[in-house]
Amino acid sequence: MNLFDPLQIRDVTFRNRIAVSPMCQYSSIDGAVDDWHLVHLGARAAGGAGAVLTEAMAVVPEGRISPFDLGLWNDTQAEALARVVRFVHAQGAVFGPQLAHAGFKASTQTPWQGHGKTAEAAEGGWTPVYGPSAKPFSPSSLEPVAMTAEDIARVVRAFAEAAGRALETGCNLLEIHAAHGYLLHEFLTPLVNLRTDEYGGTFENRTRLVREVVVAVREVWPERLPLWLRISGTDWSRGGWTVEDSVALAMMVKPLGVDLIDCSSGGAVPRAEIPVGPGYQVGLSEQVRRGAGMLTGAVGLITSPQQAQAILAREQADVVLLGREMLRDPHWPLRAAHELKQEAAWPVQYERAKW
Repeated sequence: MNLFDPLQIRDVTFRNRIAVSPMCQYSSIDGAVDDWHLVHLGARAAGGAGAVLTEAMAVVPEGRISPFDLGLWNDTQAEALARVVRFVHAQGAVFGPQLAHAGFKASTQTPWQGHGKTAEAAEGGWTPVYGPSAKPFSPSSLEPVAMTAEDIARVVRAFAEAAGRALETGCNLLEIHAAHGYLLHEFLTPLVNLRTDEYGGTFENRTRLVREVVVAVREVWPERLPLWLRISGTDWSRGGWTVEDSVALAMMVKPLGVDLIDCSSGGAVPRAEIPVGPGYQVGLSEQVRRGAGMLTGAVGLITSPQQAQAILAREQADVVLLGREMLRDPHWPLRAAHELKQEAAWPVQYERAKW
């Protein structure tokens, strides 16, 4: 398996195995994409990525991480997104949103405002925030309201409605965000989910919301189009979610229509002991891939073309997702092709720099 091998998932062909990881830009007004997002996402598509994912797009207003995050809960946001869809597709990349709900991490400041520093709603933010239980992320975080069954059902519907809007814009990829301590991950991990009803306690119950969201999304997201699921492969914390849990979840959602597990980690609790280093999450991708027998994506401090190629050659993942490295170099895929002596199509406007 090589970095520049095409990848077929359902009826969609990815030109290579390089994806732009979702990265919050904290630059939206009323949840809509603007010129910044067009340039940010479009540049990575022109730079040769096989797939481009948006930052987390909240399915309800109170599901945003900050007041300046994207959303897909209304048609105005969908109309704005369609412009980006058209441009990214014209550059040859597969494109879609990461649908999300921030749960008890919602209504926070942007990083340059002092992200998450006080137990107050951000300027322009809101209360209450919601979670599986009335347990805050940290002592300095907002205390969430434990969701009722009606609240949960509303969120499930909202994910499906957002998926329908994504389809109307022409997106041909969708990712559900169930990682990093946001709402779906909060339900998965016993470190946060203290419920005693059908959504808490046992593994079956804690995974129920994720499964319901996948089923609801697949009812509107066509069989011909790929669906990815981002998870935290482990909480890196005693008594929390484990990689074995991730394998079991992957085996549950595969028959429900999930095509690829995007393996990140952490985020549910502060002060987790995360062994950060080059490719530190690749082993999670490998274990889920082998244990569940399905496609996976590796993400996290993947920086060099040689490192990315080695991950695929060792069959530790089927896709590599790059975040910070894509911020440093939007044309990373074109540079990688040059260094690995592989062919990659350049935008005709840039071909004078190819040789």
